[in-house]
Amino acid sequence: MSRSGSGGRPPRKSQRGLVADRRTQSTTKRTRTQSSAKPKRNARRQTWSRARRTGILGWFGALFRFVLRLIFGIVWRVTAVVALIILGASAYYYTLLPDVGEVVDARARGSVTMLDRDGNVFAWRGEQFGGMIDPESVSPHLTNAVVATEDRRFYRHLGVSPRGIASAIRINMREGRGPLEGHGGSTITQQVAKLMCLGVAYDPSEWESEAEYETDCRRTTLWRKITEVPFALAMEFRYTKDEILAIYFNRAYLGAGARGFEAASQRYFGHSSADLAPQEAAMLAGLLVAPSYYAPTRNLERAQRRANLVMNLMEEQGYLTSAEADQARANPATLSAAARQETGGFFADWIMGAGPGFLTNDTTEDVIIRTTFDPAMQEAAEAALVDVFENQVREGSTAQAAIVVMSADGAVRAMVGGRETQVSGQFNRAVQAMRQTGSSFKPFVYAAALDLGWRFDDLIYDGPLTIDVPGSGPWSPENYSREFYGEVTLTDALRASLNTAAVRLSETVGREATVAVAEGFGIESDLALGPAIALGASEASLIEMTGAYAGILNGGSAVAPYGLTELRFLGDDTPLIGQEGGIQERVISEGAARQLTYMMAQAVASGTGQRAQLPGRPVAGKTGTTNSARDAWFIGFTADYVAGVWMGYDDNTPLSGVTGGGLPAELWRQTMERIHTDIPPRPLPMIDPIAEARPAPQPQAQQQAPRTQGRQPDLAEQILMEVLGGILGQNN
Repeated sequence: MSRSGSGGRPPRKSQRGLVADRRTQSTTKRTRTQSSAKPKRNARRQTWSRARRTGILGWFGALFRFVLRLIFGIVWRVTAVVALIILGASAYYYTLLPDVGEVVDARARGSVTMLDRDGNVFAWRGEQFGGMIDPESVSPHLTNAVVATEDRRFYRHLGVSPRGIASAIRINMREGRGPLEGHGGSTITQQVAKLMCLGVAYDPSEWESEAEYETDCRRTTLWRKITEVPFALAMEFRYTKDEILAIYFNRAYLGAGARGFEAASQRYFGHSSADLAPQEAAMLAGLLVAPSYYAPTRNLERAQRRANLVMNLMEEQGYLTSAEADQARANPATLSAAARQETGGFFADWIMGAGPGFLTNDTTEDVIIRTTFDPAMQEAAEAALVDVFENQVREGSTAQAAIVVMSADGAVRAMVGGRETQVSGQFNRAVQAMRQTGSSFKPFVYAAALDLGWRFDDLIYDGPLTIDVPGSGPWSPENYSREFYGEVTLTDALRASLNTAAVRLSETVGREATVAVAEGFGIESDLALGPAIALGASEASLIEMTGAYAGILNGGSAVAPYGLTELRFLGDDTPLIGQEGGIQERVISEGAARQLTYMMAQAVASGTGQRAQLPGRPVAGKTGTTNSARDAWFIGFTADYVAGVWMGYDDNTPLSGVTGGGLPAELWRQTMERIHTDIPPRPLPMIDPIAEARPAPQPQAQQQAPRTQGRQPDLAEQILMEVLGGILGQNN
């Protein structure tokens, strides 16, 4: 029976056949393996072989593919190296980053906030910091405004925006600037990195000032831009987005000395950043690009236009509805009453110089200073200054003026140090300028005589007088009118500002007595000991002279002009420094002061100071004009306040047709008229001349011969006398 039937098994192969099959399979596998590996080893050879078969196009295609593979190989290797470097640098910076609370306030200097006599803020100095804030504690409009205008992808990136940098470079080059000049394309995180100066702390030993340090930190260079990348990445890993915003909110400079959004909100709007309206938040966010330029205290209209651009961005990005944006644009942000206060700069500068330096100009703490400043009086003085120079001084004149208003105890209420009243840090002519006082010095001569027993109605001779001045020769003073009036009372001599009578009185009572009274009343400058001291040949500042007249008003006691009443640290209720008054020791008797006040009142009522009269209100004062009208003064007082006015040129150019009884008296009158608008008139503290009159004639004062006899001076002596005598002898 055959085994090959349909139901049988297939025939068994021989042993040799099985071996052959295995050998064949093995060979086949080895051949396949070799054939599959060979193209990999010979890929480059096959590429060029195909290039030879396809001609020149094949050659170019092969070359192109080779270059691409080469570039790709280099790029991914370089990228990997750069990425490792960035990650390493980021890890390094990560270890250096402190907690948020340690970096929100990095000021090297503190701030000084000045309050007026009523406790209202009128001036700031240094950099104000309003306290730490974060996105949770501020108005949401502020966060939205900052993100919309500075970094709309802030919540979606890891600290760096290549798209933003590329866009900024393109804009800069299109506008003709360098690629890193102008727009930086920085994210908020990168801006914070720059605010932190990439972790480099301020070192006073390396920098002349904090301002120089910050300027260098803001300088954009290629290396700085590269360094920002790992630092920003480190910040993104170290801090949350809200913490990064918190640093930004607290460290950003926003103009007018405000560091951080809380300080700026208080500075410009008078309330917390938690209460910011959309238009206010937009104005603050708009300051970030150029704080000083867009500061609303500098140009409110420009700041409002900038705020409108920010609100447009907020509307485009969905932070404001169209109705909300329209409402905000229709009601632009405005400054608070304190921020609108543009007066008091000279006063604030004086306070900063008068207080201890470690608590004012060099303070590292935030300081609150309460002062004697009165904004209404300051505005009155500044308005009078503007009115006089606009309407009574020739156009284009560069003449200057200064005004000081104070109480009888020396409390300074207003100060104008020059015609530029809305600036700070300028030369303060009320305090820093030392000028010849002219006849405004004469009250000290009469005060010395009255304190020694002379009376207001005693007689003094007004006539030719020659005094031999050692080293200078004969000196003969003259009256402004070039006339003499014989025997006159002390009151009439002061009322008419007679020079020879004043010199004769000074020589009679002794120059030392006059010097003692002037110094006692606070004239600290060196006083000339020659006979011309009676005519104001010495120099003094306006604040010294006004303070001296305050001593006459208060009954004869010296005053130390002061403006600081309390100094304390922010948040501390215990004052470090306090002062309640400036009255010091008595200089002349009260009776002498009352007589002198009466005599000075006559100078205003019918003498050289008539232009200073205030209708219905008693006024006492004295004019002063130096030779050639280089300095013109009027200082006077009512029962409530004393004020001093000086006019002249900084370079000592003579004033044209101006005397102390002219424009200075007019400026004084306009100032005091405004100040006393709502103050009822009160009598001056002076004698009643009728009640004080002598019952019987008294001996006249010793008279002096009309002129010392002797030889006439030769030509050289006449020239010398004319020079020296002209400087010292013609004052009124």
